[in-house]
Amino acid sequence: MTSTHAFWLAGRAATGETTFDVTNSWDGRLVGRVSVPTEAQVEEAVAAAYAVREEFAATPAHVRATALDHVAKRLAERNEEIAQLISAENGKPIKWARGEVGRAVSVFRLAAEEARRFNGGEAQRLDTDAGGTGRLALTRRIPKGVVLGIAPFNFPLNLSAHKVAPALAVGAPIILKPAPATPISSLVLGELLAETELPAGSWSVLPVPNDRMPALVQDERLPVISFTGSGPVGYAIMDSVPRKHCTLELGGNGAAVVLADWASDQDLDWAATRIATFSNYQGGQSCISVQRVIADASVYDRLLPKIVAAVEAQVTGDPADDATDVGPLVNEDAAKRVESWVNEAVQAGAQLLTGGKRDNATYAPTVLAEVPADTTISCEEVFGPVLTVSKVTGEAEAFAAVNDSPYGLQAGVFTHDVQTAFRAHRALEVGGVIVGDVPSYRADQMPYGGAKQSGVGREGVAYAMDDYTYERVLVLTGLAL
Repeated sequence: MTSTHAFWLAGRAATGETTFDVTNSWDGRLVGRVSVPTEAQVEEAVAAAYAVREEFAATPAHVRATALDHVAKRLAERNEEIAQLISAENGKPIKWARGEVGRAVSVFRLAAEEARRFNGGEAQRLDTDAGGTGRLALTRRIPKGVVLGIAPFNFPLNLSAHKVAPALAVGAPIILKPAPATPISSLVLGELLAETELPAGSWSVLPVPNDRMPALVQDERLPVISFTGSGPVGYAIMDSVPRKHCTLELGGNGAAVVLADWASDQDLDWAATRIATFSNYQGGQSCISVQRVIADASVYDRLLPKIVAAVEAQVTGDPADDATDVGPLVNEDAAKRVESWVNEAVQAGAQLLTGGKRDNATYAPTVLAEVPADTTISCEEVFGPVLTVSKVTGEAEAFAAVNDSPYGLQAGVFTHDVQTAFRAHRALEVGGVIVGDVPSYRADQMPYGGAKQSGVGREGVAYAMDDYTYERVLVLTGLAL
């Protein structure tokens, strides 16, 4: 008999009146059954978070830091168990799931460190003009209020961590809404938070169905929304609450540029291996996976067969197998969508160099060349294991090709020239430029977010902490400065 996973209401385990099942997209087996909060229970969680906001903001830094340290420690202790869970509910190969748990450990550790040094106050003399004689300004950062964190399915633990840990670090209550396909990882995170001494109401984990989210999004007691997911949903949320503070981490169309100076066999082997790995990791279900390769004409003919060979070397199979590089997509509908986009491109004249086959929820790692610019797969985020390769002449044309997209999350530039690297950083309309590697690199302490339709605001622990707070100035008068 399958047990039902409780949700976390104001820091305590609770169950509702209905449940839903979470299944494995590889073999269809039941991973777990999850209890759904009632509308009254959601109201109770929101009311508790709102009521505790001033008390929580006033908690000593060591209280918050100790709780965050505890979660980091417990995640590390339960690494393998939680990795197996992520792999089961998400379809992510186990080796990538282990890496996700490791990153979540880092996020909570970083948040604990930042909590201890955040909000110390910045002093500023005001007697630079005669009217400020004897005056000193002390600026501190204050939580904006309760955070509503909406997490996606592709990194169900780590992207939940990126919402929860910074909020708790600054003393902002948070209500976490996990993705319907992958809620159990977030509920396990709730188990670890329940072991801490954080005040009741400072956090809840509520697997609310998507069709019940508009009321929660529009609740005035939740002034901050942090959303990671698709662009249409993210912008619909922001448009529906124009007076709220929204951080949106949305889609990408990640480009890897290989320039003329990246020309030795060793260089091209490295680029091909990295491109193949990170166009297919997580089944391509990452906002910064490699979707477009833009190669200089001088290296294109040597690079392309290396990419195809490296992609074909990716092992597709059971995500629970240590040898698997590429597992299924989150569900069969996602794989059917990818299939339709590839078929559209091929019918429009694209060359299918490898892949192009679907088996239930699994889509074979795929490489396309000579893809017409107006096809869906050229313009939109495929969110699957598909790669397009195009030829350009020179740096300027390569950078223009990167920018010829409505998205601008991150880009990778393979070059040895530091001057070229700085020109890329200036020219590319993206949130991050990764030199000597693919766009898929992310360190959890760095600012992460996009330009154009890839969203607004930045994640990264310290940057999210700034995002969840505002500056409040205290002016002292009559001082002997």
